[in-house]
Amino acid sequence: MTPHVVPDPQAGAAVKAADRAHVFHSWSAQGLIDPLAVAGAEGSYFWDYDGNRYLDFTSGLVYTNIGYQHPKVVAAIQEQAAKLATFAPAFAVDVRSEAARLIAERTPGDLDKIFFTNGGAEAVENAVRMARLHTGRHKVLSAFRSYHGATSTAINLTGDPRRWASDTGSAGVVRFWAPFLYRSPFYAETEQQECERALAHLEDTIAFEGPGTIAAIILETIPGTAGIMTPPPGYLTGVREICDKYGIVFVLDEVMAGFGRTGKWFAAEHFDVVPDLMTFAKGVNSGYVPLGGVAISERIAATFETRPYPGGLTYSGHPLACAAAVATIQVMEDEKVVENAARIGETVLGPGLRELAERHPSVGEVRGTGVFWALDLVRNKETREPLVPYNASGEANAPMAAFGAAAKKNGLWPFVNMNRTHAVPACNVTDDEVKEGLAALDAALTVADEHTV
Repeated sequence: MTPHVVPDPQAGAAVKAADRAHVFHSWSAQGLIDPLAVAGAEGSYFWDYDGNRYLDFTSGLVYTNIGYQHPKVVAAIQEQAAKLATFAPAFAVDVRSEAARLIAERTPGDLDKIFFTNGGAEAVENAVRMARLHTGRHKVLSAFRSYHGATSTAINLTGDPRRWASDTGSAGVVRFWAPFLYRSPFYAETEQQECERALAHLEDTIAFEGPGTIAAIILETIPGTAGIMTPPPGYLTGVREICDKYGIVFVLDEVMAGFGRTGKWFAAEHFDVVPDLMTFAKGVNSGYVPLGGVAISERIAATFETRPYPGGLTYSGHPLACAAAVATIQVMEDEKVVENAARIGETVLGPGLRELAERHPSVGEVRGTGVFWALDLVRNKETREPLVPYNASGEANAPMAAFGAAAKKNGLWPFVNMNRTHAVPACNVTDDEVKEGLAALDAALTVADEHTV
């Protein structure tokens, strides 16, 4: 594939100048960033105005599950815009109903009612509100090493440093340690030990907080940005049992892990567990138009059968977003995208990453499934000391910055977070594209290797 435009550095400079003059970027010190001016994208690639092409191993922000500019989804948005571009959420609209039906068909268990939002953070906000109203309780338990969004409640639920500047300490949030054997907080040596000790810790936390005060436990089914730590066998089932024991609502956040990313429609399928509420966004329509939502169990939905639910959004179930979702789900079915993600993870991406780990002293652990993988980069494989300190910046983060620059130099746009790089390409990525990405990672890891001891 080659860029569809003739290189035009002058146009790129104009785009960047306008961006620098008027766009306020998220999560950034505005004067310290230098955003790439993007000229176009298609499939697993994007390119700049200088004609440099990059294989996107980030899927945008882990949401372009069917890649960029899929013609069937683009056509569906165009057709819907010509038919009914927008309409208020209080009305029944055909494409909104169809999107809800298709999503409900794929969610586990009885999660058959869909509340639409504009994205994942709003989905979390509303799931927590539903849980609190359903139980009449206020506290919510969430895990360290998690991310749930940047709106008020969602950022307080988050368990990484992005929370710190906005954490009021008064949002009714209590955090606990979820299992992560590679950096176990429980001094476990096996997955079984990690599971048992993590569940005991969670139940102790509930006991000391007061079971009757806790509305919900929220977990990313497989934590995403925090490191793609697949929970050990039995853990999510154990959390489900604890929630049932104490009348606590179990919320699974599938914003990043859902819609094929892990080789299943939803990651919960890997663990045979059904939550009471499940949040989604991102891959539901590959991010072509903002859309998220909450899948609601029969029991929670019944709470609001005759009692009004006090929440809503002007653009809930926006027709353009729902049309994109309908088309995306149909594409995923017709083109067997979920099956491709599972196969790629099992036969190409997973084995390839593990082979890199064998050769590179900077790779401490490889973990993941489907097209949802992380490399934990370390200074020393024996001590497992991270390649850079927790939440490093500036000079302290230089080894990871050098790794990222090397990847880009080799035509790969990497997902880099703290001491990790994530391999999260589109779910319909090809074998050859993955091999291209692995070769670029191989070269970039030699730079990381220079910082090992």
